[in-house]
Amino acid sequence: MKPLVLGVCLLAGSAMAQPEEAAPDYAPLPSFGECMDEEAARYERALKRLNEMPEDQEFEIGDTRGTGYCGSVGFVHCDREPTLEEVQDCQLKLAAEEEALAEKIRATLPLPEEVEGKGGDFEQALYPRAYALAQGISAGPDCDGDIPQRGTWCTAWEANNRLRDAILAWQLARFLGVAETAVAAGWAEAPPPLRPRAREAEDD
Repeated sequence: MKPLVLGVCLLAGSAMAQPEEAAPDYAPLPSFGECMDEEAARYERALKRLNEMPEDQEFEIGDTRGTGYCGSVGFVHCDREPTLEEVQDCQLKLAAEEEALAEKIRATLPLPEEVEGKGGDFEQALYPRAYALAQGISAGPDCDGDIPQRGTWCTAWEANNRLRDAILAWQLARFLGVAETAVAAGWAEAPPPLRPRAREAEDD
């Protein structure tokens, strides 16, 4: 056999003998739902600490960055899908999950007139606005004109924005004592208990 032909055969045999490429070893992440469960629990811990303060406090713990983070976790899960079609399908499912969660939260919010006289002047002025924002709907397709590769991402991101509006109104209602916890209201599950931190080794 000529050297060139022999070399080609050896290369082909070597390629055939290679094992299939292993799937990437991704870092574990919670699901979007699990992430939101923890976000609701985190807020309850913050609210408990605030209520334990000796003096009345204003509503300074309202924060929806955690909801945005959970949306980003959902995007990372979608980005790990093997094909563009599966990524886009995953993003649309994420958007539907976010919309469904926002609807559940909106259904638990008290009407502004039910909150009259609760909290200080700041909270009394803020709640009707937060409630109205949470009830708002899009004036039209938010993602028209986007290229297909970005359209489904945009759809999920806009759904997360509407979820954040609902979360802020719920946080304020919880602060005012006129809304149930997420677990009692049925839109979140109690996350696993936090593990105690390991003690640092003490010097001898």
